[in-house]
Amino acid sequence: MSEPAASAASPALAPPRVRCFSGIQPSGAPHIGNDLGAIRNYVALQDRFESIYCIVDFHALTTTHDAETLRRRTREMATALLALGLDPARCTLFVQSHRPEVAELMWLFLTVTPVSWLERTPTYKEKRENQPEDVNHGLLTYPALMAADIVLYKASVVPVGRDQAAHLELSREIVRAFNNRYGPTFPEPQAVYTQAPVVLGTDGVRKMSKSIGNTIEIFAPADEIRRQVMSMVTDTQRIKRTDPGRPEICNVCQLHRFFGDDYEEIWDGERTARTGCVDTKKLLVERILRHYGPARERYAELLASPVIVDRILEEGAARLRPIVDATMAEVREKMGLR
Repeated sequence: MSEPAASAASPALAPPRVRCFSGIQPSGAPHIGNDLGAIRNYVALQDRFESIYCIVDFHALTTTHDAETLRRRTREMATALLALGLDPARCTLFVQSHRPEVAELMWLFLTVTPVSWLERTPTYKEKRENQPEDVNHGLLTYPALMAADIVLYKASVVPVGRDQAAHLELSREIVRAFNNRYGPTFPEPQAVYTQAPVVLGTDGVRKMSKSIGNTIEIFAPADEIRRQVMSMVTDTQRIKRTDPGRPEICNVCQLHRFFGDDYEEIWDGERTARTGCVDTKKLLVERILRHYGPARERYAELLASPVIVDRILEEGAARLRPIVDATMAEVREKMGLR
């Protein structure tokens, strides 16, 4: 007997979602700059795309050379991502080295990548200046690994801030060079520009960074968060409590934009000197602790049960295996390796 025809009421199959990839350094528990600049976008995009998020421990080896430190920071970052809203039922979260095929693809990409492309990379020049005693080869070939990260999974979009567009363009050039030599194989990844703010650190001058030590930690004890916020540089021209402030250049006022809808009222209080810098800092402490309260509880729970985090990461890597196997079989065939 033939199969019954589908009724008119049968729902149509949903079209496949566009595949998205992004990687994050295993820098340990993140700070507020990490969340506002990247993680909040990860959480939002997991419902818009078929999202794949990777903790890039291979990349971290260019600067982190202690095994226990790398393992600890990787687990802390994974735990934080889950606590802050990544859902393994709505996205794939894994560790870069759990799919080691990416290292093979990086090597194959290096055979089509001119050295001059790598040497002109701003990140390479910056790292060479910042760590002159450790200019390892991984710093130079970093862009080829980045390109492999993205297209090993045939991802076609990458969420980036506009200030990161140049880095993605080099990945596109590498993919283009491979496709030109061996035939159409990989999609050229496109940028999905996110509204990622540049979050200044507690010094009010430089971007928030652990290497500088100007961060506000999300999962630190409440007293430590309070100390970090109360140490923030505000409006350096506001000498007395009765002086009017300039919220447009005050870092504390700028952060209030992300922790409440009434930031304009707070700014007006600063302009008119109804409130002082200490008042505004104390309020920011309260709002940060309240905003991240549920995430802080979840983070503590997951740290106490590392087997849960490890299972999520292992399942994420396993979920990607069919994609990886198909990609590498195609690449090896085209390059004459099979």
